[in-house]
Amino acid sequence: MFRFRLAIVIVVSFCFVLSLGIALYWGSNEVARYFQHSQTAYETFDDYEQLSQEAYRHFKQRMDRLITANPNSETGVESSKHRLYEAMQALRDTAVKAPGKDSASEDWTNKPAELEKVAHLTAFLEASEYRFEEVERLRLQGKLTTAVQALAKFTEEEIDGKFQPLIDAAINAEREKAKKAKQELETLVEKSRWTAILASLTAAAFSLVAGMLLLRAFKKPIEALMKGTDEIASGNLDYRIALDSRDEFAYLASHFNQMAKELEVQQDKLREGRAVLEKRVTERTFELNLLNDELKRMDNARREFLADISHELRTPITVIRGEAEVTLRGQDRDAEEYKDALQRIVELSMQLGKYVNDLLFLARADTANLQFEWNKVDLADLVASSVEDFQVMAEEYSISVSLDAPTGPLLVRGDKQRLRQVLFILGENACRYSKPLGHIGVALWREGKQACFSLTDQGIGIPTEDLERIFERHFRSSNAQHSRDDGSGLGLPMAKSILQAHGGQIAVRSVENSGSTFTVTLPLLTVA
Repeated sequence: MFRFRLAIVIVVSFCFVLSLGIALYWGSNEVARYFQHSQTAYETFDDYEQLSQEAYRHFKQRMDRLITANPNSETGVESSKHRLYEAMQALRDTAVKAPGKDSASEDWTNKPAELEKVAHLTAFLEASEYRFEEVERLRLQGKLTTAVQALAKFTEEEIDGKFQPLIDAAINAEREKAKKAKQELETLVEKSRWTAILASLTAAAFSLVAGMLLLRAFKKPIEALMKGTDEIASGNLDYRIALDSRDEFAYLASHFNQMAKELEVQQDKLREGRAVLEKRVTERTFELNLLNDELKRMDNARREFLADISHELRTPITVIRGEAEVTLRGQDRDAEEYKDALQRIVELSMQLGKYVNDLLFLARADTANLQFEWNKVDLADLVASSVEDFQVMAEEYSISVSLDAPTGPLLVRGDKQRLRQVLFILGENACRYSKPLGHIGVALWREGKQACFSLTDQGIGIPTEDLERIFERHFRSSNAQHSRDDGSGLGLPMAKSILQAHGGQIAVRSVENSGSTFTVTLPLLTVA
């Protein structure tokens, strides 16, 4: 059977590919491991170099201050000390994250010794601070000669005799580690290259031989089948494919012959079906024409809407320009006339800004699918920064803002900018509809596997009959319409859709003329 031979070729080819994949996987793991060793060695080498430079810079600053007694050098000493301890911390972090036991390379197994070297350097630097302070006390006591001698002795015995050999030994050791890791990496790459070449050549040879054998096996039956299909395709339904073998090709040829017998019957049925299909196509064409007319009508409505909006925007712009031009052309006008003209320009600009904001908000709210960038978000940090923005908005209305939040992070999975948009929607509504000298209370807490956020204002509240509808698009409660006429009724629906995309919820409790409390819940991010 042909498929049996084909299965053998496939199995053997799969074994070749699997073996090559395993070899490449092993080689890539080894390359990554040695590269990590080399990278760690170079990082440690750089850290030691940086530590050496910062240490000698700090020692020089301390010596200059002790010798010259210049009070202005205190700033340089503190700055160099800060950089020194930063370099020491960077070296300590690199030593902690260095690779642990590795049976393939003994140079990477002595992690405690590396930490011990870092500890010795740390102890030396701390001891040096104590010695410098002793010399400083001698200088302040007036024993300048003794202070200079102590400083010279400390420099010769401790810095040159202990610190310099210690840091040089550490740098040389890291240099050797990096060199050895590089050599091992090059050797491994060379071995992997030859392994891949040999495996590829073997697989190519096997594929070539197997392909030639299979080609010889199915060349004749394929030609017979192709000729038969050409005859049947041209309309010669009396043609029959003749194959004397007992494999899959003979089975396929018999089915082709059977198909030729049935084609004549199917042709008659196709003619009948074509007539029915043409009738249905005519009906569907009529329906499509009706839909096309409806689309044209909707397009005309959209054009009219854009034309109306353009007119609404063009009018205040024209008036603003006219006011400015008339004012600029006038001469010998007093300040009151200029003030009146500017006041009119401000009012028209505010009206224009309202139109632009409504259009922008409507365009965003009508978007079919909002785009999200999912990341790990610290809700506590996000709420704290948003509350600072609330305070800026609240100052315009003489409203105070308070925050009650835990000190630790509350991590959720979400889009930081979208969640900030939700907070801004709630905060802006609280500021706009709160009474002067009122208070806005913001609270954040953990409740089981959820993070909860609430915002409570002392504003106009929401009527009971409107609570179920405030999350509907373009809906505004009756008291909100009486209080302000510049809302679009899209903020809360937008906030709800964003929270639903995050797997969260939003609820509201309100008493008319007393205030409202909006509560948001979001699932906490599970830390593995």
